Amino acid sequence: MTRYQETLYSEWGQNFEQGKTLFEADTGHQHLIIFDNSRFGRVMALDGVIQTTEADEFVYHEMMVHVPMNTHGAPKRVLIIGGGDGGILREVLKHSSVESVTQVEIDRAVVDMCVEFFPNHSQGAFDDPRLNLVIDDGAAFIASNTETYDVIITDSTDPIGPGEVLFESHFYQGCANALATDGILVTQNGVPYMQGDEVTNTYRRWKSCFATRSFYLTPVPTYAGGAMAMGFASKSNIKTPDHATLKHRTEQLNALKYYSPEVHLGAFGLPKYVQDLMID
Repeated sequence: MTRYQETLYSEWGQNFEQGKTLFEADTGHQHLIIFDNSRFGRVMALDGVIQTTEADEFVYHEMMVHVPMNTHGAPKRVLIIGGGDGGILREVLKHSSVESVTQVEIDRAVVDMCVEFFPNHSQGAFDDPRLNLVIDDGAAFIASNTETYDVIITDSTDPIGPGEVLFESHFYQGCANALATDGILVTQNGVPYMQGDEVTNTYRRWKSCFATRSFYLTPVPTYAGGAMAMGFASKSNIKTPDHATLKHRTEQLNALKYYSPEVHLGAFGLPKYVQDLMID
């Protein structure tokens, strides 16, 4: 039996039963492989790191999107950095307030292969007329951006390879410049039990450009090592809506499998070891 060994950590890792390989290539930006697994369905990895699976993608995508969108309440203009599998876009478009979405993905092959092999991730979202899909480096796009957004979601790989620049101070300052006054930035910040420096570094780099600096946690089964941290930032002092408000805002959203007002509120309750990583 063939096994796929993830290489994110040198001292510890996980492996998957690797069934049929559906696609494998060097895209020019990264090594991309898509294969079948009896537990998780189709699995995609980039440069040896698991990115998404059919079985549990809903946990990550719903929490990356609906926490900032429901906190804001009525986002009209949304920017997605990364997210080439289409799951973030699918969830963003569930919000009726959204008038336009700009998505910046560095690797066209990721979009094309996920439309073909992970059609349930995007569910036709790439054909939505509200979308402007830009194939470009996210950091370069932010550096030259002149538009303003209500919500920015950075669905990046880990800070290695093409994703490294999306964790640096000048990128975060560019995001701050691109946000409306009450706009919200959400970022993927790794598994803090294993990647605590991502939380600490992001928290420090946000100090000069954001009034709100926080994190919330989401347990995604295939992101091994504990709950994943998602960064949450704004130039304004953002307060979490109460349960009744979140419940009202959630009523319009269809086909949810993980996100709920209760999960939203509970996700910001951070264990002590994560709080201890949030140091200036």
